[in-house]
Amino acid sequence: MEYSPRHTFQGRRTQDAQAQDNKNPQAKPDPSTLPANTIDFAHRMFEAARTGDSTLLLAAIDAGLPVNLTNDKDGDWLQTGNTLLMLAAYAGHAELTKGLLQRGADANRLNDLGQSIIAGAVFKAHDEVVRALAEKGADPRIGTPNAIQTAHMFGRKELMEVLGAKEGDIGSEVPTPPSAV
Repeated sequence: MEYSPRHTFQGRRTQDAQAQDNKNPQAKPDPSTLPANTIDFAHRMFEAARTGDSTLLLAAIDAGLPVNLTNDKDGDWLQTGNTLLMLAAYAGHAELTKGLLQRGADANRLNDLGQSIIAGAVFKAHDEVVRALAEKGADPRIGTPNAIQTAHMFGRKELMEVLGAKEGDIGSEVPTPPSAV
């Protein structure tokens, strides 16, 4: 798989820096000014999230890698502002997901397409990941479609309860699963 040479570095440098990132998520360094070995390292970290390499990724975070490291949208549909947590959760790596959450990963950060981490996990039917995200406060009502709508569209009634679905969470614009028609 080929990767874009640009990545955004955001996240846990210090508590003050993280707070500033949260206030101004668009304030990010220009990745084109980063050394090639830094870009290569970022590629390895994103790949570690996708493949579930907890040992490598969590050690790097413990050594100072920003826990909310985000890939940059650069004309590649795989590069859509996904965090390490989103990549790990979408791939179904429950233990890595839990490790990232324990280290302060933002369970409510949306990617550039407006997708939430928990909705992606619902879509991919990674129930253990969905539960881990919900336990750490992931909001099932953010994103488009949100996690509750996604569970409804795919007939995942058991997840509707996990997500705390209430009457009114499913609007008329949300398709009904074929088995419910």
